[in-house]
Amino acid sequence: MIRFIIICLTLVANGQSAMADERPNILWITIEDWGPALSCYGTQGIQTPHVDKLASQGMRFDRAFTTSPVCSTSRSAMMTGFHQNYIGAHQHRAINPQPLPHGIRPIPHLLADAGYFTCLMSRKVDCNFLPNKKNDLFMGGDWKERKPNQPFFARITFQGTHRPWHRDPIRPIKLEDVELPPQYADTPFIRRDWANGLEAMQLVDRQVGKLLKRLDEEGLAGNTLVFFIGDHGVCNFRGKQFLYDEGTRIPMIVRWPGKIKPESVNDDLVSALDICSTVLEVAKAFSPVPLHGRSLFGDNGDGNGSIADRKYLFAARDKMGATHDAMRSIRSKDFKLILNLMPERPYCQLSQYKEGAYPPLAEMNVLHLRGELTPAQDQFFADHKPEIELFNLRDDPHELKNIADDPKYKQQKAILLMELNKWRTEVIHDQGVSDDFAAKDVFPDSAPISNVAQWVHENRETYDYFKSGCPPWFPTRTLAQWEHAVELWRPYVFRGPDQDVQRPTIPFTKFNKPQKLKRK
Repeated sequence: MIRFIIICLTLVANGQSAMADERPNILWITIEDWGPALSCYGTQGIQTPHVDKLASQGMRFDRAFTTSPVCSTSRSAMMTGFHQNYIGAHQHRAINPQPLPHGIRPIPHLLADAGYFTCLMSRKVDCNFLPNKKNDLFMGGDWKERKPNQPFFARITFQGTHRPWHRDPIRPIKLEDVELPPQYADTPFIRRDWANGLEAMQLVDRQVGKLLKRLDEEGLAGNTLVFFIGDHGVCNFRGKQFLYDEGTRIPMIVRWPGKIKPESVNDDLVSALDICSTVLEVAKAFSPVPLHGRSLFGDNGDGNGSIADRKYLFAARDKMGATHDAMRSIRSKDFKLILNLMPERPYCQLSQYKEGAYPPLAEMNVLHLRGELTPAQDQFFADHKPEIELFNLRDDPHELKNIADDPKYKQQKAILLMELNKWRTEVIHDQGVSDDFAAKDVFPDSAPISNVAQWVHENRETYDYFKSGCPPWFPTRTLAQWEHAVELWRPYVFRGPDQDVQRPTIPFTKFNKPQKLKRK
């Protein structure tokens, strides 16, 4: 009897309960920069048998979204269970990250308190708050480091779907086997780039397969809850960084043997934040501040309700590196409304990252400047944005026809705008756009030279680059300069599956950060 009491006291002292060994292990797999372009979601050309098998053993969510279309802000939300704007982590690549507000603590800390061994089995943390180091957030680097019978919470990220993409020498994909969405011009150049991305996902699929095989070999699969998601949408120029579904829609697959019926499909509106709420519920962990997500397995009593009765999902985009913009969105099953807080800025204002990493952006700019895009494709290359974009997702799943000014949808627009503003005010306490962020009166009214990236390179010491970002001038290059970029990209895009071709450096997209700033 005395020995039993000592064991119980030891478990309590370690933050564990006597039932700790009955709780499931939790494995959270994330892939980078990738939407639901998997064979189990019906994507043409690609074969992802390992992820497909995972889906067949559990539940596939068809309407899953992240809260932000870029890695650090989306990951900040998923590391805490709160919208990134609410915790002050909404500016991508924050220069001066701050501690979490409101008494919020990272999910791994809450699980450690509940007796779980927490580990990050990959390198990247990428959070815009403190603590933001791997060793400060997690207890170890592999579940094998845990104590005997201790449940684990393991996160791992596979980066292969983040550009640059590696080709698949085992199963190369032919150009004619892929299906391009209508927002992209159907050229061999863009088709090859698209196929290269699908091949990169095939390589990641094999990595996922090896990890799941390890669970089986170690006898852990039967008591491990597995999540598989993307950190945000696909890294194409109209996807990542923008609030269209292409930028926020992700795959989400959940397997829990004995708890989730195999081959299940769910079409509720679900958020990546729901994983956080589900994890705490399953682990019997406690957050001092109610999370923004909902349990995937029903109403967990936190006042947020269940995913089945959710009407809307919300997302936000703010600074992306040195590219300043701000957007908010609300999505129902049938409609999407995007509020552009900086409509004066073009969609394709300068992004050194995208101009130096996304081959189709160069190709589409060439076609735009030649006048060879369709009207639907060309609207993304306008010199400003509408304040409000509204899409009927049933009729227009690619979000190409803005119906915000159509009288037929006046009431729908008003309802969505009211709900969006309510969320901005009551949930995330939206800071909006300051004059400093908008960089008012910082830059000349028009571009002094034709290459905007070159101007930034030559003038980055003369203004506060970190505070004002890049100028909003558009177009960012001349037709000849974009044609040159396409030719630099061509050998890389069309490289063979076994060829080692160096990725080119596009002029004025790679340069050191300014060392001296003349602050005003």
